[in-house]
Amino acid sequence: TGAAVSNLALLNEDGNANGSFNPNPNGAVNTIVAQPDGRLLVGGAFTTMAGTAHNRLARFNADGTLDASFNPDAGDQVYTLAVQADGKIVDGGAFTALNGTARNRLARLNADGSLDVTFNPDAGDSVYTLVVQPDGSLVAGGAFTTMGGTARNRLARLSAGGSVDGSFNPDANGPVNALALQADGQIIVGGAFTAIGGTARNYLARVGTNGS
Repeated sequence: TGAAVSNLALLNEDGNANGSFNPNPNGAVNTIVAQPDGRLLVGGAFTTMAGTAHNRLARFNADGTLDASFNPDAGDQVYTLAVQADGKIVDGGAFTALNGTARNRLARLNADGSLDVTFNPDAGDSVYTLVVQPDGSLVAGGAFTTMGGTARNRLARLSAGGSVDGSFNPDANGPVNALALQADGQIIVGGAFTAIGGTARNYLARVGTNGS
């Protein structure tokens, strides 16, 4: 309380704002993910962070300082981030380029922030949410109706290499905004849909590991 901060804040354990942390991004922050080493990944609509040009993606060191070496330069908003077991970072959003290279709404970065050129799933519209499964597969939700040129309505699963899983096709009839992975592998899905797989489900559903 009492600390003036814009768009990004650090709270102490008592819930009060930590006044020493004020990176002051000039636009909305949509997603924050902690890496295992304590660094924080931040994605959103901003184009500056801590007074430095950072287009929609930034990383903070564990001590709260900006990681100047990490600047992937997303061409449009980043809505969701996920860190894989190997340290690679998956980014979803509205962008069509990352690091100056064409990447439609879904891309992967190496741990140092460089683009993983082997990963290019090509989502047909915005990606809003991601979860990583224990086997390294990725489940993506959003507004898309194609993934990798294959029809996939707002939900898709990708292999660790980025290819579309042909066996997983839940078919949501409206945007998917949130995903959560249960301990048993089933997936909780939230969004603006009213049916999944042709079955009435208003805004919240669960799908099995096979997409049913």
